[in-house]
Amino acid sequence: MNTMEKFDGYVMQSYGRYPLVMENGSGRRCVDENNKEYIDFGSGIGTNSLGFCDEEWTEAVCAQVRRLQHNSNYYYTSVQADFAQQLCESTGYSSVFFCNSGAEANECAIKAARKYSFDKYGKGRHTIITLVNSFHGRTMATLSATGQEVFHNYFFPFLEGFVNVEANNIDDLKAKLDGTVCAVMLEYVQGEGGVNKLEQAFVDAVFDLCVEKDVLVIADEVQTGMGRTGRLLAGEHFGRRADITTLAKGIAGGIPMGACLFGEKVKSVFTPGTHGSTFGGNPIACAGGLAVLKRLNSEGFLESVSKKAEYFRSRLETCDEVESVSGLGLMIGIKLKTKTAADTAKKALENGLLILTAKDKVRFLPPLTIEESEIDSGLDIFFGVL
Repeated sequence: MNTMEKFDGYVMQSYGRYPLVMENGSGRRCVDENNKEYIDFGSGIGTNSLGFCDEEWTEAVCAQVRRLQHNSNYYYTSVQADFAQQLCESTGYSSVFFCNSGAEANECAIKAARKYSFDKYGKGRHTIITLVNSFHGRTMATLSATGQEVFHNYFFPFLEGFVNVEANNIDDLKAKLDGTVCAVMLEYVQGEGGVNKLEQAFVDAVFDLCVEKDVLVIADEVQTGMGRTGRLLAGEHFGRRADITTLAKGIAGGIPMGACLFGEKVKSVFTPGTHGSTFGGNPIACAGGLAVLKRLNSEGFLESVSKKAEYFRSRLETCDEVESVSGLGLMIGIKLKTKTAADTAKKALENGLLILTAKDKVRFLPPLTIEESEIDSGLDIFFGVL
C-alpha cells in the first residue's frame, strides 16, 4: 500500500487533494517522495510565510521545543509575553488573544463584539454585518458569517444574527446598519472569494458610519495580515485600524496559530471564564511567531515584498492568456481568458509548480522570502502551461 492509498484509506476524505506526496522542503522549493522538485507559489495557502524550514525560524522553534513544549493558560510563559508585546506594539493594538486558527480567531472576534455590545447596551444588539463573497471559516459561527451561498448547506440550522451587504455598495451598507448591529466584519481583500480588493470609499464609509453608531469594525486579516500585502496589516494600505483584527495563516510560519487583536475600546472585553483555548499561545507557536515577526520588522523586508509583488504583476501582464490581475502585494489573483483555473493548477503541478485557485481565478500566495530568480523560474513554468 503506497502513501496515497494508505492516506485515503484512513483519513476522512474532506479535501480534494492533488496527487503529490511531499517529503521535504527548503526555502521556496519542496521535493516529493519520488525526488521530484517543485517551486512553491502557494506557501501552504499563505502559511509558510518564510518558506520551508527557514534556518532562523527552525532554530527558534527547535530551541523552544527543547525548553518547554506546552503549559496550560493557568500559568505564564515568557515567550507568550514577548510575542504579545511585540505583536501589539508592531500593530498598534492594546491586547491580544491567542488561539490556533483563523476560524478560531474569527469566532473570538464575533464573541468579543457581541459581549462589548451586551455589556454596554444589553440584549438585542447582536447582529454582525458581513460582505457578500466573504469567507470567515468553517466552524458553525464562521460559516454563518461567510457571505457565500455555496457554503450554506448540509449543516442546518445556521446561527442567526448575520446579515450580508454587497461589497463596495455603500447604500446597501447604510440600509442594513440599523440599531440591531454590533459590528461590521470585512476582509480588505476577499481571498477565497476571488482575490478582490475593497474600494477605499467603501472602507471609509464602513469606518465612518461605525464610529457614529458605536458599532465595532472587525478586520479579518487571516490571509492578508503578517506582511502578505507588503504592510504588516493590509488595513495600513487604507489608512484604517479596525477595533478588532484577526490573524492566522502566516503568523507563526507554519505552526498552527491564530490571534485576535483588540484596540483600546475593547482591550478588556473578555474577563476570566468568558473565553479560552487549551492550546492558545502555545510556546512553540509563539517562538515561531517571534521569528516571523522579527523578519517582517527587519529593515527593508516589507518593502522587498512590495517590490516582488510589482515584479510578479509586470511579468503577468506580458502574458496574452492573462485577462486581469487582482489582489494586493503577494496576494495575487489571475483571471484567464480561455483556460480554467482548476485545469491550470493541475498542469502546473505536473510541471513542478505549486499554485492555488480562488473561484474561477488562479491564485498565487508565494512565501514572502521568494527571490526574483524563483519568480522567473515559476512563471516560466506557468506561462509554458498556459
